[in-house]
This record gives sequence, structure tokens and C-alpha cells, in this order.
Amino acid sequence: MNKINALCAFAALVAAPVVAADELSETGELLDGIAAIVNEGVVLKSQFNEQLKTITERAQAQGMQLPPPAVLEEQILERLILNEIQLQRAERIGLSVSDAMLNDSIRRIAEQNGGRFEDMPALLAKDGVNYADFRRSLRDEITVEQLRRIEVAQSIVVSDREIEQCIVDLETNVVVNSDWELSHILLPIGATAAGAEQAEAEQLANEIYAKLMDGADFREIAARYSKGPTALEGGSLGPMTGQSVPTVFAEILPGMQAGDISEPFRRGNNYHIVKVDNLRSAVEQSEINQVKVRHILVTPNEIIDDDTAKQRLDEALEKIRAGEDFGEQAKLLSDDPGSANLGGDLGWTSPGTFVPEFDAVVDQAEIGVVSEPFRSQFGWHILEVLDRRVYDNTEDLKKRNCDIRIRNSKMEDETLLWMQRLRDEAFVDARI
Repeated sequence: MNKINALCAFAALVAAPVVAADELSETGELLDGIAAIVNEGVVLKSQFNEQLKTITERAQAQGMQLPPPAVLEEQILERLILNEIQLQRAERIGLSVSDAMLNDSIRRIAEQNGGRFEDMPALLAKDGVNYADFRRSLRDEITVEQLRRIEVAQSIVVSDREIEQCIVDLETNVVVNSDWELSHILLPIGATAAGAEQAEAEQLANEIYAKLMDGADFREIAARYSKGPTALEGGSLGPMTGQSVPTVFAEILPGMQAGDISEPFRRGNNYHIVKVDNLRSAVEQSEINQVKVRHILVTPNEIIDDDTAKQRLDEALEKIRAGEDFGEQAKLLSDDPGSANLGGDLGWTSPGTFVPEFDAVVDQAEIGVVSEPFRSQFGWHILEVLDRRVYDNTEDLKKRNCDIRIRNSKMEDETLLWMQRLRDEAFVDARI
């Protein structure tokens, strides 16, 4: 499913006017109704019906059997309720998505589909999606993503010890040598579950596994039983690199091949069942071109206009070429607070560190030759490339990927706990 189609599916969550349940117009026409009251807001029947239609059509296109109608309807209503709770939470803390941010997201989606920002209304119309509805839905999606990043992702702590242990695992575990496509069934036990409830959860996990071993479709089972966020997508987690695989799966995947399904395993307050949809070999070693550069920045302001800023750099350039020290000129003149006291030294940097105008001059510069003044969004610069090197950043990538792996591993459980807290605190009156 491409990005446009995926977001078209999300368009089932658009807002609509609030009216009484099953209200009739003056002409006797049935208007929209309320599927659930959620705190001070509502989930409308039109939202529910549109989501049901979207999920049903997608399952039919993929040949996937959905849960029985009563179970499916309960799952869809709960998804919409949770979405409404999160949007209300975002509004309470003052979180909003600007038109500029929204337009940037739509522009990226258009480019990913070979189009332009201006093409989006026509592209969406082909799929029967109203552009205004799409914008509202995408704004809600971005809002929820930002909310989770603020309230869940940023609260996750990764210790140095966890990083060290993860790196050892990366160096010895065959999981990291492959790229994976995984599907997942998540069965929560409950943080306060008693012994009997825990035994029931274990029994359910084993019964589900038995169904899978008897040939049941993993996607259908996930849609019916899983409480994970991708349950109604058949549990698919999509493609990921070996170094990005959540640590909760690290002990399960070694030895598994495409098509294999793990036995149920417990981690924390959840049972998991994992299916390997696909895997491919991956390359571990990584090298990048780095550059060591120093610069002097003069930023125009209320006192120094653009021409004066450039003139100051022209004068500094003449002094440097006459034999004065670049670093001393940087300490005296540069408006870059991060490098001025270091003589303008920016250290070793990797591609993409600088703005495009700066990168363009760096790419063309000869080692030891000070550039002519040039303009960027920050002001006027001169720079000198001190050295270039090919850098093996494998260890840096291991640390970064370990941090991502550990956070991803914690993210699902933490998100479930956070959403359950929001759900428990909310007033919900389901009407269907």
C-alpha cells in the first residue's frame, strides 16, 4: 500500500458536525448519529461506518479474513475512541500542527508518489477522497504522533549499560546480519492480573499458537486476537533492519526462516507471537566521507547590514591571506557561538551536517585554501577545509542503532500503558 492509499484509509477518522444520535432532518432524512461520547467530544457513526468500510475493503483486496462482525466492530470503535482521547489530550496541552508543517508533509507524500503538492487534490480524488477531509485526517495523525513522542518516547530512558549489552548482542547475534519483515500478535496480561488471569492469558496464547500450527492465517488471527497497534493490518510491523529489531524479539529470531512462527513467549506483562514474513542478508560495515572545517560567520542585524557584514569578512580574508591566523580572526569576529572560541573549528563532520549553501562550498574547497565570502540563511561566511578522511562509522552506527532498538522495544509496552491510563481516566459512553 502506498502512502496515499494508507492515508486515504486514515481519512475514515475525519471530524464531522455534532448532532444527536439518529436525528432526523425536517425532510425526514436520517442525519449523522453518535457512536460514542468521549469526555467532552464524540465519535460519530459516520466515522465508525467509514472506518468499517475502509478496513473491510482493504481486507477483501488482500484476501484476509476479518474477525466476526461483533469483534471487528468493537475493535474499530475502541480504536476511534482512543484516537479521540489522544486528540483531546493534545488539545489540552496546547499541541497543534501548523499549516506549514501540514503542507510539508503533504508535499513529501506527493513527491513519494511521483507528483507535486499541487497534484494532491486530483490524486486523492481518484481514490474518492475529499482533499479537505484528507488534510483534517493527516493533521490528526501528525498530532497524535507528536503527542506520543512528547508523552511516551521522550520519557523512555536508555542506560549506558543497556547500550553496552546491546552492542555485545549485535556483535554476536545473527539477527543483525539480516533485514526482516515481521508480523506480531500481542496479548496483554495486565499489570495487576491475578494468578488465574495469568493462566487464562497463557492458555489463550497457546490456543492461538495451535490454530496457527493447524494452518490458520496469521493475519486473520492477529486481526481477531492481537491488541497491538497493527492488529487490523494483520499484525504487520513492516520491513526493518536487523539492528532496528526490538530487543524483545532478539532471542526468538535466531534460527527462524521466512514463514516461521514463534511459540508464544512472555516478556513483562505481555505474551508475544512473531512470524517472519521475509528476511534478507544485510551488510554491517559502514564508511562515510568526513571533512574537518573551520569558518567565520558574520550575521547581519539591526546595527550591521548585509553589505557591512560581507565587508567585514572581505577585510578578515585579506588579513588571513597576508599571514594573520584564521583562528584568531574567528575569535575576534565570528558570530557563531558554538565555534568562535574554538577558532571557528567545527570538528569532523559527516555529510548533511550543514545547510546546502555551506555544503556546496565545502565540497568545492581545496584543503588549506580559505574560501571567498558566501551567504547562507545564517549570514556571511568564509571557511577553510583543514582535512578530509574516509571514516569507519560502524561503531557509531551500532550505538545509534542500539539506542533505536532499545527505545523501539520499550515503546510498544510504554505506549500501551500510557493509552490504557488515558482510557481509564476518560468518560466513555459507547452507543453501538
